[in-house]
Amino acid sequence: MTSDSGDRDDWTRPGTFEVAPGVHRVPLPLPNDGLRAVNVYVLRDDDGLVLVDSGWAIAEARTALDAALKELDCSLGDVRRFLVTHVHRDHYTQAVHLRREYGMRVSLGAGERESLAVSMTPHRNPLAEQLGRLRLLGAGELADTLAGLTGARLSTEDWEMPDDWFHDGQQIRHGDHTLHVVETPGHTRGHVVFHDTGSHLLFAGDHVLPTITPSIGFEAVLSANPLGDFLGSLALVRQRPDARLLPAHGPVTPSVHARVDELIAHHGARLDETEAAVARGAGSAYEVAAQLRWTRREHRLADLDVFNAMLAVTETAAHLELLVAQSRLTRADVDGLRCYATA
Repeated sequence: MTSDSGDRDDWTRPGTFEVAPGVHRVPLPLPNDGLRAVNVYVLRDDDGLVLVDSGWAIAEARTALDAALKELDCSLGDVRRFLVTHVHRDHYTQAVHLRREYGMRVSLGAGERESLAVSMTPHRNPLAEQLGRLRLLGAGELADTLAGLTGARLSTEDWEMPDDWFHDGQQIRHGDHTLHVVETPGHTRGHVVFHDTGSHLLFAGDHVLPTITPSIGFEAVLSANPLGDFLGSLALVRQRPDARLLPAHGPVTPSVHARVDELIAHHGARLDETEAAVARGAGSAYEVAAQLRWTRREHRLADLDVFNAMLAVTETAAHLELLVAQSRLTRADVDGLRCYATA
């Protein structure tokens, strides 16, 4: 076990890193995923362990978590509860599997109920909802490519309902720590963060990430205005006392507020770029996404792999929907295609 240095380039290194008294960061691997790792946070007390997020239910993640807990002279049997920020597989599914063996309590935000119910549908295509949405957004060829890559039907073994649901304003006490549950819809409808005001820590999940912008619009049951939800949630977190940022992906950083300000500025600029693309004649989310640049390397849409191209198109749609809500654009569905125009 070592102190967490906050190294932006080495945060995925395996191990157990102390971020505050009684709080440790454990990065778990995400093989073949550009995110590289997911941070699980361990709160330690004489009564056992509480973990914020759980990792993906794969052998590599379980081995890494087991080894990290041994560094704390603990084991998986000492885990009393998982506090899960949202229902994506790299945060939720390992908790489901471990509960079957050890019986620990698993808790999740109430807004995830509908998406989780869809994920539990037997033999569904893992991207069924996204494929239909891509076709509506003008990305039919991209949808066909994805359909060919994800033809296998998913087993439901990774998905079960939690033991209980979080609601905004709840308080969770463990040892010297009191975590305030804050509902932060946007990345997913039921995303929550945990604010430890006494220790000045924010367990942020994917709501606030230090080096990348969280994806918007990738979930089974989508809200009407996910980007509007996300920006509203950022404003809500910005109104709370500042804290150290404990993200799910990336290093621990000193200030939540500083990163929230950067994310709000980014999306403000992106909204302007999106509106300008429509003014130049792009009519669908796919056509707009093709005019924008992606990632810090400024890639074009055609340069992205198929999965990230899907995320780019759905995130573009989220910006377009917010522009419609702001009366800056109009929208109409014509012959199965969603079209946008300047207001």
